[in-house]
Amino acid sequence: QVQLVESGGGLVQAGGSLRLSCAASGRTFSHYGMGWFRQAPGKEREFVAAISRSASITYYADFVKGRFTISRDNAKNTVNLQMTSLKPEDTAVYYCAAALGDSRLRTIGYDYWGQGTQVTVSS
Repeated sequence: QVQLVESGGGLVQAGGSLRLSCAASGRTFSHYGMGWFRQAPGKEREFVAAISRSASITYYADFVKGRFTISRDNAKNTVNLQMTSLKPEDTAVYYCAAALGDSRLRTIGYDYWGQGTQVTVSS
């Protein structure tokens, strides 16, 4: 069992930055690929970014490439999402997720999900 708790969301003006963090419980964090997803009102949950267990591989959705950076610290059981050049269309609830192994990083089929943190970007 893995529990995930996101933090760092908030209200920011367009062009600003935020850093989301996700703290994971358990001693097997390094066994899990980690991802960030988001869901805007009235829309489906969508993939944002993912990072492999060893942090050697990262994936990004096209709409965040060059603006967002995912990272992880296996010693601290954390995964972060640094978001820059934020746009109003980035407004959503952002979710952290964990998938055992690295084979599902770009899918929706993760094993564990956090409760989400709200990010609001004003124009």
